[in-house]
Amino acid sequence: MRILGNIIWIICGGLLSALTWVFFGLIWCITIVGIPIGKQCFKLSSISLNPFGKEIEYEDNGSVSFLMNVLWFLFGGAEMALGNALLGVLLCITIIGIPFGKQFFKIAGLSLRPFGAKVERVHIA
Repeated sequence: MRILGNIIWIICGGLLSALTWVFFGLIWCITIVGIPIGKQCFKLSSISLNPFGKEIEYEDNGSVSFLMNVLWFLFGGAEMALGNALLGVLLCITIIGIPFGKQFFKIAGLSLRPFGAKVERVHIA
């Protein structure tokens, strides 16, 4: 089911979203100061490409991570999270769209505070 969900996700816009995040990550990585932000863009690209079967784990990385998340929130993270949450709500209106809406909620949570978060693949035994 995870593979089918990811294939449908990629066809319906996941590939475009992931490529956009890679592009912005490369732009941020051109400057030395923007490398941490570029790494977070690559993290968002990873989960935007195939979100089914991935979980987000938040770690306590201290005050630097908190400060970076606050800056991220102020300079665009709030808008990204709101946009993904609204798409999630719209998809959850229909029964067929509920699994995709849940993935948008997952991406919204990550786009709200990406610093200190790890995206890991879930292995089902």
